[in-house]
Amino acid sequence: MSDLVFVAQVGASFGVKGEFKLISHTEDPLAVLEYNPLLNDKGEPALSITGARGHKGALIVRAEGIADKDKAEAIKNQKLYVRREDLPEIDDEDDYYITDLIGLEVRNPDGSKHGRIKNVENFGAGDLLDIQPTSGTSYYLAFTRENVPEVNIADGFVVVVPPKEVIADPKPEDEA
Repeated sequence: MSDLVFVAQVGASFGVKGEFKLISHTEDPLAVLEYNPLLNDKGEPALSITGARGHKGALIVRAEGIADKDKAEAIKNQKLYVRREDLPEIDDEDDYYITDLIGLEVRNPDGSKHGRIKNVENFGAGDLLDIQPTSGTSYYLAFTRENVPEVNIADGFVVVVPPKEVIADPKPEDEA
């Protein structure tokens, strides 16, 4: 497991004074503001938030050193992390951090191996698993209970119900 946990991603600029949307991936979106500065994927300070407000499901934030629209646009899509040790401990074995899904084996409902989770993305409409099947091209699958009926972090796998297109056309990449 990584010692960094993905908690937020910078969205589009908002206005001309350096504000931008911040998409929080914490259970309570405002909780991301408790961790300052937020870190880059190398664990280095990346963003110090100086102010924030809620707006249509996202946060509109101001950050140190970001004073205009161009600087806000320059950091768009940046992923932000906190150290796992700075987060609350997880007491329930059914709870986990989204970051813990990356690298897990993906199994079909019958238990056969389907592939691995390459990444977890969120483009604003919910979490998507980026799945690399054992053969064929990677694809995104909405992270819902219907699509992912079982998550077993302790044993290192998730069970997915792959889309019909993936089941119908499992061509290896070199044949596609």
